[in-house]
Amino acid sequence: MKTASIVVVVVSAASLLAIPAAAQDRKVFISWTTKGAPVPYSAPNKPITRIADVLAKHKGQADWSEDVIQTERYHASWIQMGAGKKTRSQFYGDDRTAWVVWGGKIRFHIFGQQPFVASKGFLVQVPLRVPYWMETAGDEPSLRFEVTRGGALPSYPLDGGGQPSGQNGQHYVRISYPPRPVGGGMGTYDADNKPYLDFFKEVVEADPTAIKLPRLHFFMKDADNQAATIRGQGVAIPPDSNKGHFHIANDEFWFIPEGKTAYLIESVGLITAGPGDVVLVPPNRWHRASFAPGQVDTRIAFNRSPSMLHNYAEDAGGTQ
Repeated sequence: MKTASIVVVVVSAASLLAIPAAAQDRKVFISWTTKGAPVPYSAPNKPITRIADVLAKHKGQADWSEDVIQTERYHASWIQMGAGKKTRSQFYGDDRTAWVVWGGKIRFHIFGQQPFVASKGFLVQVPLRVPYWMETAGDEPSLRFEVTRGGALPSYPLDGGGQPSGQNGQHYVRISYPPRPVGGGMGTYDADNKPYLDFFKEVVEADPTAIKLPRLHFFMKDADNQAATIRGQGVAIPPDSNKGHFHIANDEFWFIPEGKTAYLIESVGLITAGPGDVVLVPPNRWHRASFAPGQVDTRIAFNRSPSMLHNYAEDAGGTQ
């Protein structure tokens, strides 16, 4: 039986290249890594946004939006759209756009795809520069959780809608761009990036006890974007000595579609998030997520890429 080896690594590219390939393949690396003060939470950002509080705040309103996360990397909002309402055709220039549908029904119209109706639990995404529009289907409002790039405004095809209004000192002008992928063109769907996932039907109903399907499934995955469903049976809450990990310069957040997930967050403590809740951890902050005891739960992890570095405690063996 093989045992894990520990290798001391000097954090420079030259030193890493000097390490024999066999050593680089070993199970655990140890390095000196910067750990600054935890990035503080600033409005609207907070450790947990509970869906019950958001709905209570907007009770009686047919159309509303509520910012949940605003960072350099992400802008995430709850948006309710009344019956018969629709959006304008739009796209984002350099990032995928993702949604979790959480109420009512939304008919998505995505360039190159057949229109489809998404109800509660659908995960939907659109590649960069692919135009889309959506409308509330049925006679009740639709509710969606929307994730875009922080600070970015959408672009609009010249479809006769007129010049859009800008925000935050930005204004709209007409531009042109090439159809080729470099410097222009549209992103595409592929094996790792499908238009939608009906989470409750394709995941929960297909594997109610969370023992058959893969624990981790990438719904959105490329060099700059990740959304992964992480699902499992509950476990005992780990001791506080298990701090989890931190990220040096990247924030991370989770949407809970099922069950209850327990989080330990540096300077926040232990919190439990349920369906519809959103948990955010800024950079340089120790955090740990675990399946809460006695049930099955899922968290959808949003972060910059599948390769983002997880910094664990020295004695944790590169895991938690």
